[in-house]
Amino acid sequence: MSTSLENSILTVILGGGKGTRLYPLTKLRAKPAVPLAGRYRLIDVPVSTSINSGITRIFVLTQYNSASLNRHLARAYQFDRFSNGFVSILAAEQTPSSKDWFQGTADAVRRSLPHIEGHRHRHVLILSGDQLYSMDYRKMLAHHRETDADVTLGTIPVTAQDATSFGILKTDDEHIITEFHEKPDRDELDGLESPVGPGLEDEGRVYHASMGMYIFDRGPLRELLNANPDDHDFGNQIIPKAIDKMRVASYPFSDYWSDIGTIRSFYEANLMLAEPEPPFSLYDPNRPLYTRARMLPPAKVQNSTVQDSLITEGSLVENSQISQSVIGIRSYVGPDTTLKNTVMMGADHFRWHDMEERGFVEGPANPGIGENSYVEGAIIDKNVSIGKRCIIKNRDNVQEAEEDLYHIRDGIVVIPKNTRIPDDTIIVSTGARVRGG
Repeated sequence: MSTSLENSILTVILGGGKGTRLYPLTKLRAKPAVPLAGRYRLIDVPVSTSINSGITRIFVLTQYNSASLNRHLARAYQFDRFSNGFVSILAAEQTPSSKDWFQGTADAVRRSLPHIEGHRHRHVLILSGDQLYSMDYRKMLAHHRETDADVTLGTIPVTAQDATSFGILKTDDEHIITEFHEKPDRDELDGLESPVGPGLEDEGRVYHASMGMYIFDRGPLRELLNANPDDHDFGNQIIPKAIDKMRVASYPFSDYWSDIGTIRSFYEANLMLAEPEPPFSLYDPNRPLYTRARMLPPAKVQNSTVQDSLITEGSLVENSQISQSVIGIRSYVGPDTTLKNTVMMGADHFRWHDMEERGFVEGPANPGIGENSYVEGAIIDKNVSIGKRCIIKNRDNVQEAEEDLYHIRDGIVVIPKNTRIPDDTIIVSTGARVRGG
């Protein structure tokens, strides 16, 4: 990594708010702390991508349900004493000038500027903590400099159907943004097409959507935040004013990108990672996904059938059938159990360890899935204990429901963290019942 890059740019990752669309996964944790692929956390994606891009000075702005996120970052990212790199947590704090929590993305950065500006830099890279993608930020920085921009937005081409869910940007032939429209209706899209490549045009992906990823020059960032103290959000407040007053460029990105904002998108992103040739690969030796190192044994699979699935370390699968699923760390899947299209996040302790040996831990004594159970189309959060002979499947295609033992969000059954499902429980729609009851 060149010294000029090291001193030129630093990364600020936004830790997110309440994450209501990911509830109940965010009931006890921040969005970026939600487990991914059985062994990572969502925050590992932007942190790892920044490190892989040679940008190793990283701030993470945290606020809501941040204890597990802060703990994970502290354990996972420690640079040696000969490096200038760091991952530093900036939590919301009361100061003489402000006694409130962060009011939004822009407000969080504004109130963190005194800490950020203590480090030498020319540019600030601002990222979301809950997206899945692989990018070389050095290319985005080079584009920012080539276009002589004050601000550069990462953008992705989308179809008219998807455009209504994003901030849509109109650009000229030099990638300079001329208009911004927040979540326009379908009948407002005429004239908002931007130049794209031939293949993308054939697919109808002619609208540039903001990815919530920005590079600011140091001066313009400070100027925009200080001149608009009542503007708390980048996407629909700061960025439109920047477009009116400054040179704002679009950095088009057309590879895989997913905004993990809903239960459905989270579920689909996890199952995608288990596909034979997923658009996002966990197996790229040049762009590893870093996380906390755990001293766990390999997964053990006994007399089982496993298809297109990920089974992470410390797991034990006995005489079961698993397909299109993700099995998280320290998971236990008992004999004669079937898992289909399921995301199982694992546990903080092994099922067979004595409670007195473990000390204080959350959740049931025996996490995992008991024998002769059937689970399909579900997300099983950490430390969940599912008993013997249970059935969990949204048979009636219910879209939304909230029960004592589970939720249904976007048609997916979600078993919240630390839940215990008794033996013989049947969950097939709204209302759980015990077999024979």
